[in-house]
Amino acid sequence: MGAQIAKPRLKPTAEALYGGSYMMSAHHAASRSDRSMATWNPPAGSADADLIDELDVIVPRSRDLVRNNGLASGAIQTLKDNIVGSVLRLSAKPDSRLLGWEKEHSAEWVKEVEAQFRTWAETTECDAGRTMTLLGLTTQALGSALFNGEALAIPHWLPRNDARWSSRLMLIEADRLATPPGMEHLDTIRGGIEVDQYGAPAAYWIQKTHPGDRYSMTWTPSPDQWERIPAFTAWGRRRVVHLHDKERTGQSRGKPILTSVMREFRMAGHYETTELQAAVSNSLIAAFIESDLDQESVAQLFSSGADRNPESYWRSQHQEYQTTLKGGAVIPLPIGAKLSGFQPGRPNAAFEGFMYAVLRHIAAGLNIPYELLTKDFSQTNYSSARAALLEAWRFFIGRRRWIKEYWLDPIYELWLEEAVQLGRIEAPSFYEHRYAYSRCRWIHAGRGWVDPVKEANAAKIRMDAGLSTLEMECAEQGQDWEEVIEQRAREKQAIADSGLSEHDPVTDEEILAMEEEDKKLEDKKR
Repeated sequence: MGAQIAKPRLKPTAEALYGGSYMMSAHHAASRSDRSMATWNPPAGSADADLIDELDVIVPRSRDLVRNNGLASGAIQTLKDNIVGSVLRLSAKPDSRLLGWEKEHSAEWVKEVEAQFRTWAETTECDAGRTMTLLGLTTQALGSALFNGEALAIPHWLPRNDARWSSRLMLIEADRLATPPGMEHLDTIRGGIEVDQYGAPAAYWIQKTHPGDRYSMTWTPSPDQWERIPAFTAWGRRRVVHLHDKERTGQSRGKPILTSVMREFRMAGHYETTELQAAVSNSLIAAFIESDLDQESVAQLFSSGADRNPESYWRSQHQEYQTTLKGGAVIPLPIGAKLSGFQPGRPNAAFEGFMYAVLRHIAAGLNIPYELLTKDFSQTNYSSARAALLEAWRFFIGRRRWIKEYWLDPIYELWLEEAVQLGRIEAPSFYEHRYAYSRCRWIHAGRGWVDPVKEANAAKIRMDAGLSTLEMECAEQGQDWEEVIEQRAREKQAIADSGLSEHDPVTDEEILAMEEEDKKLEDKKR
C-alpha cells in the first residue's frame, strides 16, 4: 500500500472568517471591496524586477524634462549648487590613534597630503579627457545621478610625459552599463552588473559605445561590443566607481530623483503652456462684428450678378473688412452690423492657486522647500525662510554624506595609493591600514546666511559654549579654518607693521542692539 500524501492546510479565507462577506479587512489598505482600492493591484516584484526593465523608459523621460522643462532644470541645478556647489576641498583626517602617530607628525602629514592632492584635483590631470577638474567631474557625476539615477567612472592608469600623476577618471553614461545579448537569462547579471553569491558586484559589463550614439537602424548589438571590467584588482584597487542610491535590498541600479513626480511635472508643464497659448490667442481678438441680418439677405444686398451664394459672399467679405485696430481708427462696417467688445477669459483666475498646490507637491517629492524650488521668497519672512532652509539642509547634508562615501572617498583612496607607491607620501603598511590613512572630510560651498548678524552671533554662542569649533563653523561657509587663521595672522601683523590700530571686537551689547534694530525693521515691514 502506497504512502498517503498529506493535503496542505489552507489559510482561512475572508469569506470563511466573516461569514461569506468580503466587506471587512484588518487593514483598510488591504481592502479589495472598496471601489477606490479595488483596481489597485501593483506587482510585488523584487527591487531589480520593479526597476531595471523600466529604466529605458524612465531615464529618457527624466532627461527630456531637464532639457525642456525650466522648473525641472532649475530643480536639478539647485540641488547641484547646494550639495556640491563651487567649492570642493580635501580635509585629510588620518586616524592617528590607529597609526600610532603624535599630533605634530599627523598635522605635518595632513599638510603634505593636502598640498599634493591639490596638484591632482585642482588641475585637469584627474580627468582622462583632460578637460575638467575634480570639482567639475563631481558636479557632472552628481547631475547624472540625479536625472539618470546613477553615475559611473572608470579609473585609468594613463602615464603622460607632461603630467605629474597617472591616475585618471573617465566618466561614462550609465546607459552603457547593460547586460550583453545572450546573457539575459543569467541570474548573476542584473542590469549589466555581475554579482557574486552575496550580491556584491564582481564585474561590470560596459558597452564600448553609447547605445544611442548610432546613425544606422541596422545596428545589431553583439557580445563583442561589451567589455567586462572587474570590480577590483587582485590587490584590491577599485576598477569602477558606481554612484547610485539604494532604496531597497538587492537593488542593483539607481533611478532618477524625478521619478515620483514625473507625471506632475509633465502635466503642470502642459497646463502652463496651454494657459499661456490661450492667453495669447485671446489677446489677439479685439472685437467682433455682429449683424442682425441673415446671411442670404446680406448676400442679396451686397452681391451683384449671378453670384448670390451666402457662403462665397462672406468668404470674399472676410478679407475686405479685415483691419488693424489702433487709436483714432475709423472702422467701416457693413449695413446692419455693429461692433461688440470682447472680454477675454484669460488669464485664468484659478491658475496661480492651482499651480501653487501642484508645485508644493512637486517640491515635497524632491525633498526641497517650495520657495527654493521656485526661487520665490516674496511671501516669506525670516522665520519661515530659515525653517524651510534648515529642513532643506538636512537633505543636502545627507546627500553630501552620500556623495562623500560612495564617490569622493573611493577617488581619494585611488589617488593616495598612487602617491604612496611613488614615494611622495609616507604611509608604511598602507594596504594594512588603508582606512586609517584615507580617512578624510570634504569641504563644500557654504550654505550662506539669511540674517548675517543673527547667525554670526549664534556661531559665537555655540563656540563659547563648546558646542562647535572654528573648523565646523568655517566648513559651513566653505572655508578652511587653518587658512582663515593664517590669513588673519598675516593681516594682524600687517596692521601692526603699518602703525594702524586694529578695530575693537564687537561686544555682546552691540550685537543685541543690532538684533533689536533688525527686529524693529522687520515688524515695520509686516
